[in-house]
Amino acid sequence: MAIDHRLKLHSLLPALLERGLISPDIARRLSALPDDNAQHPLERIAEHGPGLELLTQWLAEQAGQAYLRIDPLKIDVATVVPLMSHTFAQRHGILAVAMDGLTVTVASAQPYVTCWEAGLAQVLKRSITRVVANPQAIQRYIGEFYRLTKSVSRADQNVIGPAPFDLLNLGASDQEPDANDAHIVTIVDWLLQYAFAQRASDIHIEPCRDQGRVRFRIDGLLHDVYQFPPQVAVAVVSRLKSLGRMNVAEKRKPQDGRVKTKSPAGTEIELRLSTLPTAFGEKLVMRIFDPQVLLKDFDQLGLSDEDQRRWHAMTRQTSGIILVTGPTGSGKTSTLYTTLKQLATREINLCTVEDPIEMVEPAFNQMQVRHNIDLTFASGIRALLRQDPDIIMIGEIRDHETAEMAIQAALTGHLVLSTLHTNDAPSAISRLQELGVAHYLIKATLLGVMAQRLVRVLCPQCKRVEHDRHEAVGCADCRHSGYHGRAGIYEIMVLDESLKTLITPEADVLALRRAAIGQGMCSLRMAGMQKVMSGHTTLAEVLRVTPADSVTNP
Repeated sequence: MAIDHRLKLHSLLPALLERGLISPDIARRLSALPDDNAQHPLERIAEHGPGLELLTQWLAEQAGQAYLRIDPLKIDVATVVPLMSHTFAQRHGILAVAMDGLTVTVASAQPYVTCWEAGLAQVLKRSITRVVANPQAIQRYIGEFYRLTKSVSRADQNVIGPAPFDLLNLGASDQEPDANDAHIVTIVDWLLQYAFAQRASDIHIEPCRDQGRVRFRIDGLLHDVYQFPPQVAVAVVSRLKSLGRMNVAEKRKPQDGRVKTKSPAGTEIELRLSTLPTAFGEKLVMRIFDPQVLLKDFDQLGLSDEDQRRWHAMTRQTSGIILVTGPTGSGKTSTLYTTLKQLATREINLCTVEDPIEMVEPAFNQMQVRHNIDLTFASGIRALLRQDPDIIMIGEIRDHETAEMAIQAALTGHLVLSTLHTNDAPSAISRLQELGVAHYLIKATLLGVMAQRLVRVLCPQCKRVEHDRHEAVGCADCRHSGYHGRAGIYEIMVLDESLKTLITPEADVLALRRAAIGQGMCSLRMAGMQKVMSGHTTLAEVLRVTPADSVTNP
């Protein structure tokens, strides 16, 4: 094909037919279409069968250029967007995707058009490296990136007032940034929709000395997303605080709030907001609660058949205490809500006391802890016991009074589920004793403990087997991390009579652990190794998230 020749539908068909990417029948149908059309020819071909990404890879190979699947998380938008005007990018259908000291990488879906190269290289004083990308993605991100950058620029011009990061004042100025500015509204809307599209579980907006940084947590790890001018970051935080019904003027105290919004697919999503005063201003973190959690079953959570058998054996009891342990972000909420959803039948009165209520679920009664009016976990449980409950879920046992009320509820014939922060299941015994619970009360009420972690799952598109083990490789689908999504691994200790004999005033956690494993408990690391052997994750990932196993030591 000639230089500066735009792709035409009919000229592509013979090569695609020869490669086997389209059938003779599709080729005939496409050849009957007019050649001149505003739509990119690859898009027109993709409508008849072959995937657009596959066609783009083929085109890159034909043109002898590198193929790129655009991942917005890998692009420093604030750096690359100013390299060319929106008009120039739109006219030529190109998008700058990376820059270093010597080169600018530019994505195009027209690899044989070069008229823009020399002028851009001269203006930028850098050489141009070309890559071929999906034409729809290029158009989409030209729109998104330039719209966002324009909103940030306009918002920065509109925001007035003194510098927000006053170390003595912590941002408590007389003039507040306008949280309702149209550009700030656009930025916040983009931020939320972008987070949903990227499967983020948390959004962090962090004030730094010279800018505000935005990061998303995806599959357990944080990714840099964007940097805002300081005042824009303050205005964005103010907007979110306003949406969360928080005190916008109060910047010296931590605050909590909630926001309900919709995903691009129209699904209602709830976000939990938390602010924290820092040296450079207010940091805001939003936890995104996936509504699908309430629809998941135990297979989807990652519990094996044996895990489910042991767990259901405990949750079928009518009285006693069941604990779920693990660090923040280990999936305890998903496990408890999935369990409660199954237990909450029409014949059962199921009540929860939470801080905060993670997700609102009509199938059971939920109560929010409110410390400002002395509605604590303990007083909440005391009130619930007068509500004729069958099952009580306590958000967390964190002090002696709450532990004492949980024990009381179990002794009076109620099934109690709660969480505890310990590294593994046997350590829950010593933790309860540290909270002041007598060993004989633990023996009388505790049915069992589940400890859990989340491991990243290998990307099905790129994982490969090396030396009889699956390894993370990395591809465009998984943002070159090698992983896509997470699954739980579990350690379930059922308190039978043999284990109860080991619960003494000075209980030996290691002895408990040995006995529990002898009784059939699969440790977290052993459960992780089973996921490794089945090809779901890697050894490195299991070692990263699980505590050392002092008994089995795999």
